[in-house]
Amino acid sequence: MAGETAIYGLGTMVPRFLNYLLVPFYTIMIFNQSEYGQITVLYSWVALLLVLLTYGMETSFFRFVSKSDNAADVFNTATTALLVTSIVFILLVVVFTQPIALIIDYPANKEYILFIGLIIAIDAFTALPFAQLRHQNKARRFSTIRILSVLLTIAFNLIFLWVIPKIAGDRLIELPLYRSTSLVAFVFISNTLGSLVTLAMLTPELSSFKITINWPLLRKMLAYGLPILVISLTGMINEVADKILLKYFLPDSSTAEAQLGIYSASYKLAIIMMLFIQMFRYAAEPFFFAEADKTDAKNIYSQVMTYFVIFCWIIFLGVMLFIDIFKYFIGPGFWAGLTIVPIILAAKLFLGVFYNLSVWYKLTNNTLYGAIIAIVGSLITIVLNVVWIPKYGYIGAAWANFACYFVIMAISFIWGRQVYRIDYQYKRIVLYSILAIVLYFGSMLFSNTPSNFHLLVNAFLFIGFVSTAYFIESKKNGRVKKNVN
Repeated sequence: MAGETAIYGLGTMVPRFLNYLLVPFYTIMIFNQSEYGQITVLYSWVALLLVLLTYGMETSFFRFVSKSDNAADVFNTATTALLVTSIVFILLVVVFTQPIALIIDYPANKEYILFIGLIIAIDAFTALPFAQLRHQNKARRFSTIRILSVLLTIAFNLIFLWVIPKIAGDRLIELPLYRSTSLVAFVFISNTLGSLVTLAMLTPELSSFKITINWPLLRKMLAYGLPILVISLTGMINEVADKILLKYFLPDSSTAEAQLGIYSASYKLAIIMMLFIQMFRYAAEPFFFAEADKTDAKNIYSQVMTYFVIFCWIIFLGVMLFIDIFKYFIGPGFWAGLTIVPIILAAKLFLGVFYNLSVWYKLTNNTLYGAIIAIVGSLITIVLNVVWIPKYGYIGAAWANFACYFVIMAISFIWGRQVYRIDYQYKRIVLYSILAIVLYFGSMLFSNTPSNFHLLVNAFLFIGFVSTAYFIESKKNGRVKKNVN
């Protein structure tokens, strides 16, 4: 499990971490709170529509290619479907650019819509070539392309937002492209160029691709992918609805984008937790299926859950006990939102536990149950954001995130015990959770002491948690080995 996580970590964690390095670049050097808020809400739409435009086809591909004697037929059918829908999508975006810009409240910047449409269409189409690489166990090539793509996108950002403005100086406004749009647009231009380069790098995977559709197969793939689409779409709603709704439900519309910018920048401080969970997801699904037929599968799943919780609490404490260091990841103008960081970290921990628990409906082919849970979560997200944002601002959005993930985790746990019972190591999980929470709140008792002393105390608290977990797990594993021998 750790090995698979490490391999896909190169293709998921490294690119995402590199991409997150744009956050200090944006928030410290380039954009104000309002401009960063614009970028956040527009990328939230990108994330939501990208899930819709891939409609579960990637997961369907994995499902059917593993059971088919004709892998090329499965790949061609799925890729052709995505190619057609991507082309239709971009045509609709071009035709209805102005109405879309009006709907999302950017009537003066319709160029945003065009570039966003291109990003979504290209990334949706390239989902299958990337899935093909994973299916063929070409992890090195998968990771290389992902990393190069992000590096090039970062390079384009640096060129358009820093190098050219620095060289041009006061004459920047005289350049046609800079005169016709805002600097925010160059974030999306850079991403579009990065996506195009990614498509070019995937040419070898597409060289054998033929535009053909096996209609009976496609119908089966769509039927299987529909619950996956619902799960993915509702999951993405849980991730981005707060950013979208903040823009429209904050009571003061004149400062809404600035408040959104503060919220989203502070939200990014949960990066380590989010990256770890993403790595885990990439490795967990094939691992869970591979272990399913083993006699001790449930014991393995239980052990994985314990270690996962331990690492999540280590991340939580690592960020929160050293928040005075981590806060420099974003600009000082965004520090007002630091109060949401522990809420978001805890919410992500719940989400990670939910992914662990999801083994019960995946292994029993009850993905519809997973879709139902995801729908409940998205309804909670939307309702609580609509109710709490006008009253509490972005703090309400953070607590809505927390409530959503806690509820879906609880539902999945209770429901899963009825369908595919796994006896998790509850005592150890609860022990580590209580210890982490006590250490976190204990640290607050020293919050008014000199900063260096506070950091020293926090370092001892952090080391204390890690040492305790290591001691307990080592002792536990020692007993297991002794019994085996």
